[in-house]
Amino acid sequence: MDAGSDEQMDQVFAKIQSEFGTLDFLVHCIAYAERDWLKVGAFAATPRSVFTQAMDLSAHTYQAMAHRAAPMMTQGGSMIALSYYGAEKAVPGYNVMGVAKAALEATNRYLAMELGEKNIRCNVISAGPVKTLSAMAVGGFGQILEWVEKKAPLKRNITTKDVGDTAAWLLSGMANGVTGQTIYVDSGYSIMGL
Repeated sequence: MDAGSDEQMDQVFAKIQSEFGTLDFLVHCIAYAERDWLKVGAFAATPRSVFTQAMDLSAHTYQAMAHRAAPMMTQGGSMIALSYYGAEKAVPGYNVMGVAKAALEATNRYLAMELGEKNIRCNVISAGPVKTLSAMAVGGFGQILEWVEKKAPLKRNITTKDVGDTAAWLLSGMANGVTGQTIYVDSGYSIMGL
């Protein structure tokens, strides 16, 4: 599915509706920005088209999918979006993705407020740096991994399993009282002052 296409998104959710009828959860892990603009020193020159595309694909798609998924969550449900510390603090090379992830986290809070009365919980997992193909596009990513491993209280980088375990908890009934939150899975890095 092209997440930037309302028509394709409508088709996917119509198919889910026709095949399953209801939906228990939604996990949003979509993000995009042109690689050329994920370099140290490139943020101020980011063209409007790159900026708006990053916002659309990285933040608006969560709201758009939530809008389509919520009516199928007839017994309540859980929605999760994936973010990164660069939404809260300036991270060299993260640039327009940091702005888009900040918008994603704000989107989550508004979804939580609006969908809570339907017993739909909305949360964000702010994962520490993880070696993925898309992460390698961020300028200086290797240095970020080394820095976090050195400075985080747990003295290690996280794994995809760490993120998956947190997602499983948030999607389960064990997190029934949690909504509108950004949960940091970063070996404690986000608590550090320096």
